[in-house]
Amino acid sequence: MNTEFFEALTMLEKEKGIPADYLLEKIKNAITIAVKRDYEGAEEVRVDIEPDKEIFEVAVGKEAVEEVFDPKIEILLEDARKIDPQAELESIVFVPLQTKEFGRIAAQTAKHVIRQGIREAERGQAFQKFQKHDQEIVSARVMKLDPRRGGITVEIDGSEAYLLKSEQVPGEIYKEGDIIKVYVVGVSETDRGPRIMISRTHPGLVKRLFENEVPEIYDGLIEVKSISREAGSRTKIAVWSKDENVDAVGACIGPKGIRVAKIVEELGGEKIDVVKYSEEPEQFIAAALSPADVLEVTILDEEAHSCRVIVPDTQLSLAIGNKGQNARLAARLTGYKIDIKSESDPIDEETEAPVAEENTVQEDNGETSPSVSPIE
Repeated sequence: MNTEFFEALTMLEKEKGIPADYLLEKIKNAITIAVKRDYEGAEEVRVDIEPDKEIFEVAVGKEAVEEVFDPKIEILLEDARKIDPQAELESIVFVPLQTKEFGRIAAQTAKHVIRQGIREAERGQAFQKFQKHDQEIVSARVMKLDPRRGGITVEIDGSEAYLLKSEQVPGEIYKEGDIIKVYVVGVSETDRGPRIMISRTHPGLVKRLFENEVPEIYDGLIEVKSISREAGSRTKIAVWSKDENVDAVGACIGPKGIRVAKIVEELGGEKIDVVKYSEEPEQFIAAALSPADVLEVTILDEEAHSCRVIVPDTQLSLAIGNKGQNARLAARLTGYKIDIKSESDPIDEETEAPVAEENTVQEDNGETSPSVSPIE
């Protein structure tokens, strides 16, 4: 039994990568509990397992007595002294159990613990593997499509993960066998094993792509201050460098736009606006509304982070963007509620209240669209 047992442990360690010491500790604890249950009243149980010597011994602590009433927890003094010559009345002597006495318990317990240990170790290994990729981009192979829920099952480093429909870029089509890049939003432990949250829409995906393509960001020379994204359509990214001699925007775009072009290609043609960050909110807000030209930015309420922006009449639609997208992304990027008005739109300074979410801006076609809040 011992030889087979230790051979099984060695095989598990090699094939599953589960340390034998990890399983042995669990087996010892489980056998201790099982023997105490079978030897009701036994306070002490000693389990000795030494793989190097192929020793597997179990002993129960029994009290030395003059007359035995319960043989499970008591032993005659004369028999106790055969095991320990120094034994006295009421002293505890560890009596080795014969294999037939604990063999069935040990076999069943070891089998159960090993199975459980394999599951726990595999979960632990998967968790550690995923945790290494937390907040990073990883390559994933599409394994299975879920037509009912719209999600897809992918394989990452030999483990499975699920890409929710809501975390997919609208319009992207996946096929089994495709290799896609996903962003690991977070990893958590659950009763059913590690759970990994992955995304193709998270702004972190864009940030990591820029870090990979722009060495100045990776090296810390350029800092990504904020990102706002509507996946599959448009992203705005604000960058800044404490070195005045470094053109943060130019470095991110790259010579002839090659750096940003690679990221656009990876994102399936998603438009990207690289914006220069400024600690002056007026300058930052004006830059964030690119590609529109801004004539004036007025901070209406610093605490509420609201502002009014004046643009040329011909730039109003461009500033607002299709269905308000440009203004919406600029608001998220800067953290300001933005009320956009055209140059010819009259402004009553005395009656105008700080902009609220229900305020409106007038478009050049006479229609109205909501002012934009950064939390929309």
